[in-house]
Amino acid sequence: MIWLILGVLLWSAAHLFKRLAPGAHGRLVGTIGEGGTKGVVAVAIVASIVLMVVGYRMADTPTLWGRTAAMTGFNNLLVLFAFYLYAASGAKTRITRIIRHPQLIGFKTWAVAHLLVNGDVASIVLFGGLLAWGVAEMALINRAEPNWTPPPRPPAKKELVAVAGGIVVFGVVALLHTLLGYNPFG
Repeated sequence: MIWLILGVLLWSAAHLFKRLAPGAHGRLVGTIGEGGTKGVVAVAIVASIVLMVVGYRMADTPTLWGRTAAMTGFNNLLVLFAFYLYAASGAKTRITRIIRHPQLIGFKTWAVAHLLVNGDVASIVLFGGLLAWGVAEMALINRAEPNWTPPPRPPAKKELVAVAGGIVVFGVVALLHTLLGYNPFG
């Protein structure tokens, strides 16, 4: 379980480093440059994912609640919506005129969806920890940049691209989950 906790902490630290330690971030940029700093953060993020995967797979923790057919269906709808939000962010669709942080809201939606159907302690640490990071990240961004101007009204074609992208990514992720032995459809 320690690897899982370290992975979640490293993920959070790597993402929050620039906002929580601007002086240290500035010194690092001054030492190795902007590209080097991004490289260090990218390596930390990849390492955190490896730690989370290894830690999660090794964890043998008690289960506090189990998956139900209804929650499985609700989980899948939430995950599909989360992927749509992520695609909408890149395509700058109409929902991005309403939601300031579509990627972070999509990420938090994904985490909540997984908490609904995974009631073991390792899942609570993993998805609950990532949810806490998403909440903290959004709060820090809003504090640092309180003013927000929505993007201009996009063409309808972008909405179709985001919907199609979300569906395709959902299908690929569902297939990968199935191949790894985690049937997302119950």
